[in-house]
Amino acid sequence: MKPILFYLTQPWRTWALMLSHFGSFLSDKLYLKLKYRAMMGKKLDLKNPKTFNEKLQWLKLYDRKPEYTVMVDKYTVKKYVADKIGEKYIIPTLGVWDKFEDINFEQLPDQFVLKCTHDSGGLVICKDKLKLDIAGAREKMTKSLKRDFYLMGREWPYKDVPRKIIAEKFMVDESGIELKDYKFFCFDGRPKFFKIDFGRFQEHRANYYDMDGNLLPFAEVECMPNPERRFKLPSNFQDMINIVSTLSTNISFVRIDLYNINGQIYFGEITFYPASGFGIIEPFEWDKKIGSWIKIF
Repeated sequence: MKPILFYLTQPWRTWALMLSHFGSFLSDKLYLKLKYRAMMGKKLDLKNPKTFNEKLQWLKLYDRKPEYTVMVDKYTVKKYVADKIGEKYIIPTLGVWDKFEDINFEQLPDQFVLKCTHDSGGLVICKDKLKLDIAGAREKMTKSLKRDFYLMGREWPYKDVPRKIIAEKFMVDESGIELKDYKFFCFDGRPKFFKIDFGRFQEHRANYYDMDGNLLPFAEVECMPNPERRFKLPSNFQDMINIVSTLSTNISFVRIDLYNINGQIYFGEITFYPASGFGIIEPFEWDKKIGSWIKIF
């Protein structure tokens, strides 16, 4: 009953959900215009985009470099990144398979992470192999393999990513319970700000900071900040800046995610369209300010 009430009380979500399920026949441009109106409550201006979210939609349609498909593939991106910054920054891959039934769990360590190469959100974290719900993991991974992530937000780089399952080494940071990540928002090779996601398994929050570590006065409404939670910048923070600058060179906008575990930096992922360009930013002035940093004309 709760999911039904959720959509009935928020009709714009119902319209967006219907588009995701029944809008596959629509062109990318028309689909994005309709979904933007449903999600953001306003018309999408593609002729003269100004906000961050508008420009992300523009980039989906008009900034299409073949290498972007390699960069969003959770398997092939590892070699791409290793070639640029070095193998030591890559979280070890334990295996790769076409379907769940191919996985030999006896060959995996007691702790590992399963994820799909083409999707976002399809994740199984195993902290104790003896307690792993195999049936639940199979259902989640199989569902993820079937999902066409491209169609959901028309993020075209995902369209031709081979659908596979990979296992990675299980990692935790100094908290001992989660892997806090640093997400750098980069514009033409220059990181302008970053956010730290934390509390994923309790109450997911995200704080935004300038490159000196000062808390910024804005948020994405789907994941509000906690100003009381303070973080000390890692001693090798400049190394993180150098890495994301290298990986974002000659790209109008891209978000580079890194982990920092006891002084060791690891690459997380590359994201071209945070929240698929439908993340409501408050105050709205920051949506416009961030958008001004993306040069598309």
